[in-house]
Amino acid sequence: MQTDDRRAADLEELGLTNYEARVYLALIRRDVFTAAEVAREAGVPRQRVYDVLEGLIRRQLAILHPGRVAGYSAVAPDTAVERLIEQQRRSLGRLERLSSELARELKPTYESGRTHTDPLDYVEVLRDPADITERFARLQSTAERELLSFSRPPWYTPTENIAGLEASARLHAAGRTVRSLYSRAVLEDPALMEVINLFVAAGEEIRIAEDLPLKMIIADGSTVLCDMPDPVARDGATTTLCIRHPSLAAALTLAFRSIWESSPTFAEALKQAGMELPALPSSMQQALDDQAAEAAEAAEAAETAADDAAEDGSAPVQPEGSSAQI
Repeated sequence: MQTDDRRAADLEELGLTNYEARVYLALIRRDVFTAAEVAREAGVPRQRVYDVLEGLIRRQLAILHPGRVAGYSAVAPDTAVERLIEQQRRSLGRLERLSSELARELKPTYESGRTHTDPLDYVEVLRDPADITERFARLQSTAERELLSFSRPPWYTPTENIAGLEASARLHAAGRTVRSLYSRAVLEDPALMEVINLFVAAGEEIRIAEDLPLKMIIADGSTVLCDMPDPVARDGATTTLCIRHPSLAAALTLAFRSIWESSPTFAEALKQAGMELPALPSSMQQALDDQAAEAAEAAEAAETAADDAAEDGSAPVQPEGSSAQI
């Protein structure tokens, strides 16, 4: 039975239906069958066997023997297989001609479409919170040289952000730039203060500005993710934009640096406010030290790989980048 199933599957590969394959395999077992006999032999419903036999006859794989009771027989297997192969060749030839004609007809439309560009295709509007979170995470994970951020209320920062901590440690160890400006309101949020302390320990540079106009992160001087307040709505609604534009990123980087230079460090801001931040638990400090060591090793390995690649002429492998919080 398994052999018949395998043979039927092979015949299906050559273009027969399952019923046609089963009926043909039944027909080769003796000289002549009636329709009822071959239906029983092949396990095909009686009401379907006539259509199946007619299909095999049209394909020249079976022969009709007229009489008081019509009989049916199979052509020799080598002849049947050759005919099936020939049918496949003809079908393939038709498909090749059709595909060539179709490709030729579609090519002008495709080439015309390549010349059309959306003047704002570098701007993406994000409204779904999940999409915004995903895009922010992606910017962190793909940054290679620099991450600069403005952070102001309302904050949605989780109490733990292991990925962000790892990113800050790795970028810091690789000699990259990871800087965040927080508005002074952060000093009134103890939970967020603890999070900031973790990022400071991981190597991120943080300063405190009196106020910031919006939330923003600039990645590698080329991509800007910003949360812009709606000037019309009165419910605090905002619109998040992801803009891939180096010139805009450069202009906003100048604004960031201007505020950065005039803002106190996190430690200075705490001192001015008469506040102290408790030291990290030893277990957390050890975890951060371990992350920094791993990041340093990864950076050294990447630099070694780049040097080796430069020597043999292959392209260097760029390290992944990431960042902290916004």
